[in-house]
Amino acid sequence: MGEPTTASTPMNGSQIRGRDTMATAAVARNFFSLPSFAVVGAIVVELHLVDGPTVHAWYLAHGLDVSPVNPGSPHVTVKGKDHATIPNLSALPNPKETSVSIITPPGATLGVLQEAKKLGIPAVWMQPGTFDEAVLEFALAAGAFDAVVYGLGGAGSEGWCVLVDGDKALKDAGKL
Repeated sequence: MGEPTTASTPMNGSQIRGRDTMATAAVARNFFSLPSFAVVGAIVVELHLVDGPTVHAWYLAHGLDVSPVNPGSPHVTVKGKDHATIPNLSALPNPKETSVSIITPPGATLGVLQEAKKLGIPAVWMQPGTFDEAVLEFALAAGAFDAVVYGLGGAGSEGWCVLVDGDKALKDAGKL
């Protein structure tokens, strides 16, 4: 066994203790049932997170309405094309009709979730490495969100990942 997981240590699906660690295909399908999406985050190599522009590119490649969220940059470049970003979730035109993919370190993820809950965002997808115990406690609290995709499950060895599991979930939602 490794070191205990702390609030500053990101977790992957296999490290979640004492929780229902499996999102289900139905939860992933519900995530994709909404008409709009947002991607929060950027490259964080030391945590082995997928970079935000790559996930943003996945949404674009599937013809989905997606807003990249990045307070530190006015644009994100995908395949040589600049896409305007919004500074935070509060800038979304229809937050109650938006699902959010999160690709941030756990400390930032908690803030993203707090803002999402305040805005009434119904669904979030936390990529592997984006959550710790404090994040999970908040995300899984009763009434916080209608759908939370995280942890063990999906086709990848690290847990639910939009890049690995998104096509199936999108198809299950009738959008592919």
